[in-house]
Amino acid sequence: RGAYYILTDAAHFIKRLGLEDDTAFALWLIKQLGVATVPGSSFYAHPELGRTKIRFCFPKTDDVLIEAGERLQQLRSLVG
Repeated sequence: RGAYYILTDAAHFIKRLGLEDDTAFALWLIKQLGVATVPGSSFYAHPELGRTKIRFCFPKTDDVLIEAGERLQQLRSLVG
């Protein structure tokens, strides 16, 4: 009955995938893995401070979270 959020650094993935920033990575995650996140830069008064971060939100059922976790595991083989 609540929501949990994690703002995490994604610089490694952004760099390995050759993407420009957090927004490009968030869009990539949707298109390639079907996992939605929020670009970290949207939470900063100075957006450049969040250009390597993304936010995950967890107000979902356990089944949805398990599926998202399995999809995100694909990143290991995609970026090493």
